[in-house]
Amino acid sequence: MAIAINTSQNVLLEYEPASIGDRILATVIDYVVIAGWVLLTAILPATLLGRNGLNQTIGIVYYLVVVGLPIIFYDFLCEWLLNGQSLGKIAMKIRVVMMDGSQPGIGAYLLRWLLRLIDTRIFSGLVAVICVAANGKGQRLGDMAAGTTVIRLKPKVNLSDITYSQLPDDYRVTFPQAAQLSDQDIQVIREVLQRGSSEAVLRAAEKIKDVLSITTSLDSYQLLHAVVNDYQYLAMQD
Repeated sequence: MAIAINTSQNVLLEYEPASIGDRILATVIDYVVIAGWVLLTAILPATLLGRNGLNQTIGIVYYLVVVGLPIIFYDFLCEWLLNGQSLGKIAMKIRVVMMDGSQPGIGAYLLRWLLRLIDTRIFSGLVAVICVAANGKGQRLGDMAAGTTVIRLKPKVNLSDITYSQLPDDYRVTFPQAAQLSDQDIQVIREVLQRGSSEAVLRAAEKIKDVLSITTSLDSYQLLHAVVNDYQYLAMQD
């Protein structure tokens, strides 16, 4: 089941929610990362130094600050600093987003982290699995409270991925106004052409007509492809 998300440009896109399997595997990878951290910062130093290698007070502070805090705050810090992804999520190509498609703020990440105790810790993930399976939007309790979900990322769209022929040497620009657009605008158009519904294509085309003051008999798909082609050609002339 796809999740419909409105972008900041008010264009409707559909994303596939991360599956329960994706999220479980991402969590397992995160646990492996945490285990590696414990090995490097706790077990190996303790083995090398011996039991009396550190003053007791210093040892307690060391294990609390260096070993414990990064483990406790791992999920929160990763998602906040890595744009909605932990190392496990990066490996599984999934990411946390707000339900309106925007990037979550620190408050949303904090809320997800706080409720993770109930979702995945106390009941060993059972609550999270039940919520994600029953919700239909890929949300566990933390997501519901924070207004977030976890989506599956697709490979970044390149110009070569768009369904148009390579531009000929004598290519003629249809809409020189395309030069007014930004790379981000063109990226949104690519996203719409790749995964947007017919309604999304129509809305994007109407938006482009309005922004660029275009009057044309081309249909919505033809218009968007022409704008992308024109933008590419004009950018290559700079």
